[in-house]
Amino acid sequence: MTPPPSVGRVALYLQDLHPIRDAMGYAAYAESRGFEAVWQAESRLVREATVPMAAFAAVTDRIRIGSGVVNNWTRNVGLLAATFSTLDDLAPGRVILGIGAWWDPLAAKVGIDRTHPLRAMRETVEVTRRLLAMERVTFHGEFVNVDDIEIDIVHGERSPKNVPIYIGATGPKMLELSGEIADGVVLNYMVSPDYGRRAMESLAIGSARAGRSVEDLDRPQLIVCSLDQDRGSALDRSRELLTQYLGQQPHIMKASGVDPALIEEIGQVLTWPAGPDEIRRAMRLVPDDAVQSISASGTADECREKVREYMNAGCTCTILYPLGDVHEMIDAFADGVF
Repeated sequence: MTPPPSVGRVALYLQDLHPIRDAMGYAAYAESRGFEAVWQAESRLVREATVPMAAFAAVTDRIRIGSGVVNNWTRNVGLLAATFSTLDDLAPGRVILGIGAWWDPLAAKVGIDRTHPLRAMRETVEVTRRLLAMERVTFHGEFVNVDDIEIDIVHGERSPKNVPIYIGATGPKMLELSGEIADGVVLNYMVSPDYGRRAMESLAIGSARAGRSVEDLDRPQLIVCSLDQDRGSALDRSRELLTQYLGQQPHIMKASGVDPALIEEIGQVLTWPAGPDEIRRAMRLVPDDAVQSISASGTADECREKVREYMNAGCTCTILYPLGDVHEMIDAFADGVF
């Protein structure tokens, strides 16, 4: 028997799977169907986030536009603030700066030494927030050093920018930091609902440090959604993505409780960068139960039921990454009814 529908906040997640012009249409359609936000990934070395964010903003009127997520290592903090100030000019009050600590081996391969990621994130968030508040900032930290700078608007509105900062966090310490300093946290995908419950505990610890409750923090959750009346096809689409994460971003898989032996076995076949043949070989090692445990995959009813599990685990908004027909998935979650 299908459970009664729930009503919740729902958003769309776009990565590099779709051409940008197609994605612009998806963003507009999601807006028309009651979605509250569209988030653009900055994934691997394939698609940076801010160009498509601007494109989405240009073809919509209401929906919020978030980066999900840019990293805090490769953009100078002044340029980071100026970029999101510019996006706010295009879509006032609709832009969200989602920022994360990136990952290895990609970071190391482009010369980034991700030492002390918590300190680096704290400094980046503090200075970026002050710049977006239109303050003149001097700050000398371990990672961020600026001397008497500001968002130097000569022609235009100089009032503070309404750009909330969300941290994309996976590990418990980064989750604690998010609870302490961020306006929100973007919870990662390819994790289980049980992971979400543990994440709430870490967020609560950090929130308490700032004298607030975890309920004061927005907590959207990325969720892979592979919806298809053919269950096997739905599972295989998620399996392909999961296989890449097992080989290339094992920290996410460990956080979700995936069998370490499976992670190690996949890692022997697949790393970054990986070609299609390597991915196909590794996919054969990933069982159905692993796919279903960390994604919403299957028929529309099965996907809606899984999304409810994530909501019950503590997230405030589900950010759905469609691996199948995008319009069909949007329709299945229209107006936040699922």
